[in-house]
Amino acid sequence: MITKRIIPCLDVKNGRVVKGIQFVQLRDAGDPVELAQIYDKQGADELVFLDISASHEGRKTMVEVVKDVASQLAIPFTVGGGIHSLEDMKKMLRAGADKVSVNTAAVLRPELITEGAEYFGSQCIVLAVDAKWDEEIGSWRVYTHGGRQATDREVIAWVKEATALGAGEILLTSMDRDGEKQGFDIALTKAVSEAAAVPVIASGGAGNARHFHEVFTKGNADAALAASIFHYKETSVAEVKSFLKGRGVNIR
Repeated sequence: MITKRIIPCLDVKNGRVVKGIQFVQLRDAGDPVELAQIYDKQGADELVFLDISASHEGRKTMVEVVKDVASQLAIPFTVGGGIHSLEDMKKMLRAGADKVSVNTAAVLRPELITEGAEYFGSQCIVLAVDAKWDEEIGSWRVYTHGGRQATDREVIAWVKEATALGAGEILLTSMDRDGEKQGFDIALTKAVSEAAAVPVIASGGAGNARHFHEVFTKGNADAALAASIFHYKETSVAEVKSFLKGRGVNIR
């Protein structure tokens, strides 16, 4: 049986970890290197590092911060934000990342997914999808540029296309639930998990350990990501894992 993964996320802006609500109202959450050390010790299965302003501001991800964080980790580490080319991917993997996450650049030029998958292997290429419910299309719409720009793409169709192109994992963020702590978007996660032939990481909405249990058992997620509840010590990775183990969820 495949084990479920618990993944803290470091949203980084100007070298500091930040967290907001529905992608706005950002507040400081600490130093990325210190938090990486804490989560590694707590038993996190992986860590995600997202330079949330990179695509919007046209900057490259902060290589030095990535190196510093990677030096503290003994767990897999995914880096995203401002990755626009095969060369950008190489820089992040050389800096210590195990996987790279692409969002905006992949929507603008989907062949980037194939280029990365063919060069590094699909297991290295994570497609990040920022999804928001849209009444007009009766489904979820894909957003880019850190949630700032709506696209003409529907989430399920885009996930199917991207995995066919070589994406090895989906990092699925519900913009409607982000930072609200009211639970993951189960309907969205279930729909994408059923459509994708690759692992799906659920993101957006974690408020307590029960929410992780729901997204694993009802949403069929392979992994679940959270930020603020871990950063602000409302719970810990170890506490969430203990709760899940007690309810029969297969975790590491």
